[in-house]
Amino acid sequence: MTVHRDMCIYLSQGKNKQKGKKGKETSSSKAKRASGASTNDPLKKIGSIPPSPSSCLFSGRIGAQDAVFSIFHGATAAALRAAFASIRVVRPGGWFWFRQEDVHEREGNYTEFEKGVLWLSDNLTFDVDARVNLFECNIRLLGGLVSAHILATDSKSRLENGLYKNQLLDLAEDLGQRFLPAFETPTGLPYAWINLKYGVMEEETTETSTSGCGSLILEMGALSRLTGNPRFEAVALRALRKLWSMRSSLNLLGTTLDVITGEWIEYSTGIGVDSFYEYLMKAYVIFGNDEFWDMFHSAYLAVQKYFRHGPWYHEADMRTGKATYWQLTSLQAFWPGLQILVGDVSSANSSHREFFHVWEKFGVLPERYLLDHNMLHPTEKYYPLRPELAESTFYLYQATKDPWYMEVGEKMIDSLNFYARVDGGFASIRDVSTMQLEDHQHSFFLSETCKYLYLLYDDSFLADQNYVFTTEGHPLPIRSSWHDRLPEAFIPRNWTSVKVGNQATRASALSQQVCPATTTGLRDSQQIESACHVPDLHVDHRCRMDDECGIDSTTCRNRDCSMAGYCGLWSFTR
Repeated sequence: MTVHRDMCIYLSQGKNKQKGKKGKETSSSKAKRASGASTNDPLKKIGSIPPSPSSCLFSGRIGAQDAVFSIFHGATAAALRAAFASIRVVRPGGWFWFRQEDVHEREGNYTEFEKGVLWLSDNLTFDVDARVNLFECNIRLLGGLVSAHILATDSKSRLENGLYKNQLLDLAEDLGQRFLPAFETPTGLPYAWINLKYGVMEEETTETSTSGCGSLILEMGALSRLTGNPRFEAVALRALRKLWSMRSSLNLLGTTLDVITGEWIEYSTGIGVDSFYEYLMKAYVIFGNDEFWDMFHSAYLAVQKYFRHGPWYHEADMRTGKATYWQLTSLQAFWPGLQILVGDVSSANSSHREFFHVWEKFGVLPERYLLDHNMLHPTEKYYPLRPELAESTFYLYQATKDPWYMEVGEKMIDSLNFYARVDGGFASIRDVSTMQLEDHQHSFFLSETCKYLYLLYDDSFLADQNYVFTTEGHPLPIRSSWHDRLPEAFIPRNWTSVKVGNQATRASALSQQVCPATTTGLRDSQQIESACHVPDLHVDHRCRMDDECGIDSTTCRNRDCSMAGYCGLWSFTR
């Protein structure tokens, strides 16, 4: 895999000057300097886009890893020099620092990790008069604080000298408390916008998105597990359940809705409501609640039935399932990564290859590409350094260990360096057809795009550990203590007692197949008390699936859930 000569010079010499073949300043640079033009333009590119690749090569996995490391630290240094001016949200630097703390820890840079944690502890506050988006603050700010707290208390990265005393968790809990007024609606669906100091303001818009209501459970649930305060998870779960209840008969959900009336505003939908599907699956993995799996499984089947067309996914009307828009959006590129978690590797691979072909066609992935016209969207031609394709590449490599995905990563690194790298960091691309830049670097470029590309070549962070990455790339651990307790009906407390002489043994009635019908004909010395009965999960015998029904006490047969939703001996073949 090649990178261009200017990038090789940058990596080897750490300079931001464009060089010629002999290391001399180019004529264009001389002319600019002679004319008195400023050479400190933050959007000045490292080098012009060359007509063809040079012969400078990444030296395998380590070379690619170093290239990503250079990208991250170059962009980080630029943001620090700019005093966080372009990416601040609450107090200067707050957003940037705690979005990056788990990145530093994953790269093994414990000094920077400790420095950032302590800076946040001393400087960050949410007691500000600022109107913020609940969804974005949840996945970026709350998720960053919760994840960084977990990493700060991890035995491998625990801060020395007792400097850390759960300050980040305290900040996260304070932020979570400020979120709660947004959920005070008749439907339980939260407002999309909230003032951190004053709560929901008068005349606030009641319109929100499916992702905004359905992508809160991971961060809010983790916060409840860590603080012992169940309210955060409770409000997020109530919103998710309400949202799911609004699905159509096809198990599809729209795009936007009203939090007061609970009515849909936009019926056309697709996998672009990405984090909703993602959080259903990941919530099941982290919290072990079958309810999340039931939702996800139904939603996933509906997506494959109504949205999928070969390797592509179009949008459809949630009410009829009929196609509405045939387009690829950059957010769709997360889908193969989610399919890997489900185990649908073949579908993930086919879609990922098509998405990457679009990347190769333009050099980056445009925000919207019209599949039915085979052309860019006339207005949404930008690339804001999004991470979704890098994320899916990372997951596919983890699942298959196919080196082709590492080549994909190298090509993405190459494109980022030549099209987006500037003196002031990495700039978003305004128009992928001309590679015109805009003066903005999103925080997700550092916390996600760089992170997934780095992990593609160095996954030692994941060795012998189980993590789930949130939609903003923050790792949350999979802990048995976080899993919901099994209902009593599924806990093996009903036993069969088999007594021979003076010796009694206890065993599962099901595994020993000891039922009343099989107790006849046994020797008188064996006294058997049957305990095969397992009660139904609900005392009213209502059910949604067979798993919620128990075992009959007289026949030891499994009870089934009827179409009407009641447990009983409905099947006569068992």
